[in-house]
This record gives sequence, C-alpha cells and structure tokens, in this order.
Amino acid sequence: MDILRFLTAGSVDDGKSTLIGRLLYDSKSIMVDQLEAMERSTKNRDEGQIDLALLTDGLRAEREQGITIDVAYKYFSTPKRKFIIADAPGHIQYTRNMVTGASNSDLAIILIDARHGVVEQTRRHSIIVSLLNLPHVVVAVNKMDLVNYSQNVYNDIVIDYAQVAKSLGLKNVSYIPISALNGDNIVEKSAALRWYDGDSLLGLLESVEVHEDINLSEGRFPVQYVIRPQTEELPDYRGYAGKIISGIYRKGDKVVVQPSGVESTIAAVEVAGAEVQEAFAPQSVVLHLADDVDISRGDVIVQKEAPVEVAQEFEVVLCWMSNTPLVARNKYLLQINSRTVRCVVKELEYKLNVNTLEKEALPASAGLNDVVKATIKTASPIPFDSYKKLRANGGAILIDETSNVTVGACMIDSVASEKPFWPEI
Repeated sequence: MDILRFLTAGSVDDGKSTLIGRLLYDSKSIMVDQLEAMERSTKNRDEGQIDLALLTDGLRAEREQGITIDVAYKYFSTPKRKFIIADAPGHIQYTRNMVTGASNSDLAIILIDARHGVVEQTRRHSIIVSLLNLPHVVVAVNKMDLVNYSQNVYNDIVIDYAQVAKSLGLKNVSYIPISALNGDNIVEKSAALRWYDGDSLLGLLESVEVHEDINLSEGRFPVQYVIRPQTEELPDYRGYAGKIISGIYRKGDKVVVQPSGVESTIAAVEVAGAEVQEAFAPQSVVLHLADDVDISRGDVIVQKEAPVEVAQEFEVVLCWMSNTPLVARNKYLLQINSRTVRCVVKELEYKLNVNTLEKEALPASAGLNDVVKATIKTASPIPFDSYKKLRANGGAILIDETSNVTVGACMIDSVASEKPFWPEI
C-alpha cells in the first residue's frame, strides 16, 4: 500500500484543521479515547457538535487563540492508501512553517473560504507550493453551506484561482466545493452539491497517482553510510548504503561518483540484505562498486549517461525562515541530501513580492518569510540538479553554524544563463 503525503494550507479560519478532523472522523480513523477527549474539550458541546479542529490544534497556545501555529502531522489510512497530513499555519508570520510542511509533500490542498474568495494568503501559499514544485494541487472551496451552496460563487472562485495557477505554472490543479463542518463532499458526495459532478475529496486523494511523479530516468544515489565490517567473515566487504532518490540502478551499470568524478561499475545491488538485479527510487539499498573508490557520506553515485551539475557557486531561490535578518556575506552550513558543507551567501539579487509576483529591489537584508534570489558559494564542490528539473536533488537548507537551527530553504537554479527560475509577469 503506497503513501500519499499532503499539506493543507489557507488563510486563518478557512477551516484547515476542521477539514482534517472531518477526514479523520468520517473515515473512522479516530481512537475512542481521542473522541472522548474531544467531547470533553469541545467548544460546541452546547450545540451538539464536536469541534473537529481539536484533533490537530494540539498546542495550548493554539487552542487559546483558535489558530494553528505549528505544523501538525496526522496519520490515517483507508483500504486503498495510507496518508500523512501536514496542517500548515494560516497566519503570515508562520508562513515559514508551511515551507516545512510542504517540503516533503506530494500534494497540497489549498482551502479558500467561499465567502471571501482568493485573498492575499491564498496567493502567498500558492507561491510557496509553486516554489517547492509540488506535483499536485487541490483547491477546496470551503464553507459552501454559508453561501447556500451557490454554483456561481464556486465558479467565480475557480476562475480567479485559475489565473493565479497559470501565472505560477502550477500543475495538475483540481477544484472541489466542500463544507468541512457539515462533511459535504469530504468522504461521500453531497446531495447539497448535486451540480458538482466530480469525486469527493477523499476519493480524489485515493486516486491521485504519485508513482508517476518519481523520476526513473536520471539515477541519483546520495551515500548516507559506508559499510565496512572488516570481520573475518567479511574482510573485503565495502557497501554504500542510502536511498535512491531518482532513477534505476542495475548490476553492471556505468556510474560516476560525484563530486570527485571517478568512474566505476556497479558490481552488486542489495535490498534488505538480499542481492537483486536492479533497484529503483525510492528504495533504500546498498550498492557495491567494482573498483576500490574513495567514497564518503554525502557523495552521490550517478548514472554515467545522466550527468549531474557539480559547482561551488550557484543561484538559489531562498525562503528565509529566521528572525535574524539575512545579510550578504553571512556564512552558514548548506545541506543537500546527506552532504553538508560550509558556505557564504555572496549576493542578494532581488526580493519576490508574494502578492504581485513582481521582482523588487532588495534592501540591505532579507527578513523573516521573505523570498529572495541569491548567489551561494560553498567551500567545496557539491553535486546537484536544478530544483525545477529534479526536486529530490535540487532542494537544500541553510543551517546556522552556532545554533544548528535551520534558517533558510533553498531551491537551486543550476545555471544562471538558463531561463529564469521565475517567469516574467
């Protein structure tokens, strides 16, 4: 059974936490003790309704304010698929938390309040979804019960958001009218929305094809650990353990170890301790090479016919996630997959206005939640791909050397002379 990781995002009070609670409640994925606790804590007890948002708003501060601050993760499954849900905050000052939730997701559900339509935070979250290159987007027009289930209201919102999606280049966008509070179109189709001929939200989530999003043509294998038992039984054993992030690896394939550029041949492929003829993304494997090559954690074994970029200086689109401003010439640690190197942010080119999508002249520094174009130089070469080309090998984070706190999320743009990362608007 495969897993779908998805994110919910939207403005404050659009009903994200209630939506997730409804999914869990109607799919019977709530434990009895959780249900009893919700009944005791619910704010709507006098109305005979359970406050489903309490399933995700677990922090005390969130319950007191009635908003989601941290990213809340929930897990449930149906006979068709397992799900991991990330409930992202709605407030502007917590946009960085949405980046955390979206970085590992296959799909984003963007909620829109039917009464308010497309608003500033809708555009902001859509930009982050575009930045992180999520392959699937579901636009859920919530609170349809408050607009009398009007098809005209729904159609107007679809038209407005379609313009946003087009300008951002969002792919595979689906639209669905719902009422999370009443359960309309969440698990089962709603009689109140007879004019909608699509699937329910859960039906859509169960049918999304995530395997088609995996790149199987360009082999990338970041080494996480070098296995050398050096025992009497295995005196010469040398295996390279890690997770295949893209491509297919077969015994006999010609490979290149980057960033050193040394070539070799795959002598054996192991999966779960057993030798196999081939393995593919996203399997965790142990590779053996025909030659004794100096390989360490962070090196990438790539297929010879699918070369990777190797450089010390490159451009990135960066989402700043720290209260401490980002200033040019500041030094950090950059981590991409299992490789960590020291780096310096050489230059800040421009800031992206997340409301108009225009490039703006950047002041002396970048602040919390700013999205900027920057140039980074690393202390040693790193192998990477353009984020737009291969998401799994084009995303990196910046880490503060003193506190070890993640302060920035980077989407690498491999060659500056290529088409700009952001289309001209």
